[in-house]
Amino acid sequence: MTTSPPPRIRVLIADDHTMVRRGLATFLKVFDDLELVGEASGGQEAIRLCDRLRPDVVLMDMVMPDMDGVVATHSIRRQFSSVQVVALTSFKDETIVQNALQAGAIGYLLKDVSADELAKAIRAAAAGRSILSPDVAEVLVQAAGQPPKPGLNLTERERAVLILMVEGLNNTQIAEKLGVSPSTIKSHVSNILDKLDVSSRTEAVTLALRNGLVS
Repeated sequence: MTTSPPPRIRVLIADDHTMVRRGLATFLKVFDDLELVGEASGGQEAIRLCDRLRPDVVLMDMVMPDMDGVVATHSIRRQFSSVQVVALTSFKDETIVQNALQAGAIGYLLKDVSADELAKAIRAAAAGRSILSPDVAEVLVQAAGQPPKPGLNLTERERAVLILMVEGLNNTQIAEKLGVSPSTIKSHVSNILDKLDVSSRTEAVTLALRNGLVS
């Protein structure tokens, strides 16, 4: 009695660079247990293809023009829980790595990964196991030993207020600029000082500039 081979792992590639997609498509053909089921040139298309094709694993670039990989990963994991996402990117920035993993990516690999390592990562993802490039793991280990960067917990509106504080505007001017009352801005400023653990506007502005919280 012959046994049928196990089903192949269905893979979707999401990358805005045509040559990268072609290279990955060629690589997948080398492995009998991997099957390319679709290609997406952006995050939104990746979500649509996941709905139609239901791949096992998505190889997701993190930086794409229409929708970045973090947002796409979060949407895919929320809508299609059986689909695993492996970040495959050139970036090992701590923030991008952490955001990708928090969005639900089960793995994070750099594009200089070898074919065998990538195949191993796809198999691991399909089996529900996480895998990280050594360089990425090192970034996370180093980040774990450092105090959190100030300002990461600011809301979008608080960040907008902080930017105007850096520009030298007072509460009344900021209120006019944002179309809200001065009392609302006063509350935002109080929250900003509390979250940045400073006691004055001057300290908040200095810390914001020193840590690159505003451009």
